[in-house]
Amino acid sequence: MVEIPVVDLRLAGAQPEESARLRDACERLGCFRVSGHGVPAALQAEMKAAVRALFDLPDEAKRRNADIIAGSGYVAPSPANPLYEAFGLLDAADPADVDAFCARLDAPPRARETVKSYAEAMHELIVDVAGKVAASLGLEGHPFEDWPCQFRINRYNYTEDTVGSSGVQIHTDSGFLTVLQEDDCVGGLEVLDPTTGEFVRVDPVPGSFLVNIGDVGTVASSIDLFHLEILGSIRFRPVR
Repeated sequence: MVEIPVVDLRLAGAQPEESARLRDACERLGCFRVSGHGVPAALQAEMKAAVRALFDLPDEAKRRNADIIAGSGYVAPSPANPLYEAFGLLDAADPADVDAFCARLDAPPRARETVKSYAEAMHELIVDVAGKVAASLGLEGHPFEDWPCQFRINRYNYTEDTVGSSGVQIHTDSGFLTVLQEDDCVGGLEVLDPTTGEFVRVDPVPGSFLVNIGDVGTVASSIDLFHLEILGSIRFRPVR
């Protein structure tokens, strides 16, 4: 098992030691956890309930979450990923996109309000994390508010017979960074250990979010002050 650093966002940027830990996690592992993020535990729990309500919708309703760009909408189980199912919201930073997502699904009123509140909170968190990652690497004041923020809601349809199988193909994330809220009750996330080249289990830490550096994590300033070339690889394999 590899230890994923937990970075306190209240200290990162204010204390040089915490910023150094953040930079080391980005360069060495390509992933880290964040605490002190300000997203209420109640909202996290409400979002999980909203997710269950959305996935309980009829198949015809779920498919109304159509692509805006390729891969941005509903993903049904497939031969490549038979256990994986997901909704997609193109830009959680745009209230109009969030409203359209909920309207297409005809989401229940409580779920709709939760998705809107959660999308707003997560966009604020992502902007905060991205800014502190950039600052830890030497880019002070880089704006991220206007970057698009794709929002994916994932479910793995496990049965007794399929527990232990990979939930999704091994992959890197395509964006700059991914902020993941895990299921605190179900383990199975695995990350690539850079020292061994093997995938190792990462247990959930209640209340935290896991941040994974994606392909656009090859970050460069406008005058090419630095490059970050370590990409995190992840997969999901639930365990009993």
